[in-house]
Order: sequence, then C-alpha cells, then structure tokens
Amino acid sequence: MDGTSAPAQAPVLILLGPPGAGKGTQARLLQEQFGLVQLSTGDLLRAAVAAGTEAGLAAKSVMEAGGLVSDEIVIAILRDRLAGPDLAKGIILDGFPRTEAQAAALDGLLAEIGSGVSAVISLEVEDAAMVARISGRYTCAACGEGYHDSFKTPAKAGVCDICGGTEFKRRADDNAETVAARLAAYHADTAPLITYYTARGTLQKVPAMGPIEEIARSLQAIVTATTQGD
Repeated sequence: MDGTSAPAQAPVLILLGPPGAGKGTQARLLQEQFGLVQLSTGDLLRAAVAAGTEAGLAAKSVMEAGGLVSDEIVIAILRDRLAGPDLAKGIILDGFPRTEAQAAALDGLLAEIGSGVSAVISLEVEDAAMVARISGRYTCAACGEGYHDSFKTPAKAGVCDICGGTEFKRRADDNAETVAARLAAYHADTAPLITYYTARGTLQKVPAMGPIEEIARSLQAIVTATTQGD
C-alpha cells in the first residue's frame, strides 16, 4: 500500500474465534505463507501511542483517563496503519471489528482506499471441548514449556521435558467456570458480526477442532481463492 490507496488484489481478512481457538497460530502460518500482516487492536493502539501520531495521542489521553478508546479513534489509527508499505500483500485483522457499528466503519474506511473485506473466517469450535482444552493447560515455571492435563503431560511426572524444572503454574483464569463465561461472552458479542458478514456473502466457517495442519490448509485455500478472485 502506497499511503493513498490499497491494491485491490491485496486480501483483507478478518479472523474470528473465541479464546483458545488458535487464531494466533493460524495467523502466524498465514503470515509465513502469504506475507500477510496480522493487525490486532491492542498492538495498533500501543504502536500509535508510542509513535505519537495525532490519533495515538488522542488514544493516549483517553486511556490515561481510564476511558474506552472510541471507534473513531481506532478507525483513525487503522487508517494511518494501512498506509504502511509492509501491508502490500494483505492483512489479517484480529480483534477488530467487534461490533456491527465497527464493521460498518471498517467497510467505509476500506472503501475510501479502494479496498474491501475479502473474507471473514470464523474458527468454529465446540464449547465443551474448548473448556476442557483451556482449563487443562499449565506451563513450566522455569522455561515456559506448555503442557496439558490430558493431551500433553511430561514424560516423567512432575519434571519438565525441556529444562528439568519441577515447578509448574496455571493461569488464574484458565479454570472451567471462567472459560465457559468467556466463551458465552464471545458468542454474544460475535453473533451480530456473523449475521452482518453472512448477509454480505463474505463469511466462511472453518471447523477448528482438528489438527493445526488441517485447519491451516482450509484457511490457505480461502486466502488463495480470494487472491485469485480479485
């Protein structure tokens, strides 16, 4: 992107999925294969504040006052970021939009630069399985190697395979009750977006309970199709 317009063939993907669905992993794989750049709202805000841009300074004042950054500020920050030459091969939006109003604002922004949403990919998971997947996670306190009560336990009980450490820790919010609440909140927040993008013919659902490689192939096929179709 040259700062004034976005190549029409550069895919703009939106990745939807609840905590633990594997969005980060799949985004990294798409970056490696296609040269796409993952843009998360949090990273965009932090970078804009650090850079001292007009929108970044506006966001900083709101955050320092303990408020929520408005959609207008987020869109302004995203507009600035879309001018980056590193985005020529396309982007993956993670964490934005979260509401129908944000989706409409994003459509308007992309229209300004001659682009549009290529595909919205919803990673579909089974809530009960996700609760078990997330609530069973723990890590080595020394090296951070990840384990799971059911799917990946140390070869020797109580001893890290990587560093030999014997202390392990769990995230406080990785418990069944909290995970179930997070999933319910995600579905409630995302339902309007599912409807919004389904009506526009851009939503594609990908089963996300299988092997990482299998899910990656599905996403790669979608990206390839959107690129060739433009």
